[in-house]
Amino acid sequence: MTFVTIDGDDIGRRLAACYLSNDVKALETTRELVDLKTQQISDLLTELGYNVLFCAADGVTAHSKADIIDDMRLYQMIKNTVGLELAFSVGVGKTLREAYIALLFAKSTGKARLCNFKSMESDV
Repeated sequence: MTFVTIDGDDIGRRLAACYLSNDVKALETTRELVDLKTQQISDLLTELGYNVLFCAADGVTAHSKADIIDDMRLYQMIKNTVGLELAFSVGVGKTLREAYIALLFAKSTGKARLCNFKSMESDV
């Protein structure tokens, strides 16, 4: 089984800027954009054969019974879906926990990238 967990990069900062500048319109626009992009990612994963477990806020989590697609190809497809407006980090693992740990590693080592838990084991 393969789990994929995806989280938006620096979305919290964008939201904080809206609050701090008291910009209601920017807050609404940001929410609409994040909702759209996460739904597009969810749709992409569904089309690829993943079962989407979670799609809310700025995150998507899905799983499949087998490796469906090469990691780098998956990340490129997500980037192409999202475009330049937002960046996302991706974690892949054999369990939900492994995928989440890989996501945290991706976010803590540069963001806007995919990390597979199995490759982390050889890095550590």
